[in-house]
Amino acid sequence: MKLKEVVYYAKLLHKQNLVSSTDGNLSIRRDDGFVITPTSIPKRELKVEDLVNLDKNGKQLKNRKPSSEVNLHLEIYKRRKDVNGIVHAHPPFTIALSLIVDSLEEFPLSETIITLGKVKIAPFKMPGSIELAKEVAKVLGEGRAVILKNHGAVTVGGSLQSAYYRMESLEHSSKILFLSKLLGKPSSFTKKQILELNKISNNYGLK
Repeated sequence: MKLKEVVYYAKLLHKQNLVSSTDGNLSIRRDDGFVITPTSIPKRELKVEDLVNLDKNGKQLKNRKPSSEVNLHLEIYKRRKDVNGIVHAHPPFTIALSLIVDSLEEFPLSETIITLGKVKIAPFKMPGSIELAKEVAKVLGEGRAVILKNHGAVTVGGSLQSAYYRMESLEHSSKILFLSKLLGKPSSFTKKQILELNKISNNYGLK
């Protein structure tokens, strides 16, 4: 069932315009390692038999080439024992914001803070590189989402479902913030309000 879940959310990423063509990658943790989407197959055409099994060290257990971002997933799983699902996508509004700002740690939206907590931006590193993998895992820390400057975004969760829906939430929030910047200067929360929202966040929603 979990393998079908990977295919389901991969296709949903494409349907919701969070990736195009062969962009992006998803993975789920397993007892013996993790399963990741392959390289060079469009998400809308993905099948269960296309998925790639990897051991806990990222060594390939199935004769198909994994996503070029396999090290990114591996580094996060190594650092975060609570993470069982990872989504890396290229959400348009989120990427657009990453091109013009250096920090989105506190979106001025209550639901974003409650759902995602602080969202940091990782500095640009070459796609597919071990430098990118280590930087993203470091900047993500104990968070739920991280934006990759000039590149995309990564969301994590206790399940692939929660990781996917956090990606949807991130892009929805980015779209609102993007539109608000066109209209003027977005309002912000006080430090006290952010602390109160973070308290709600700790007991809210998907794990």
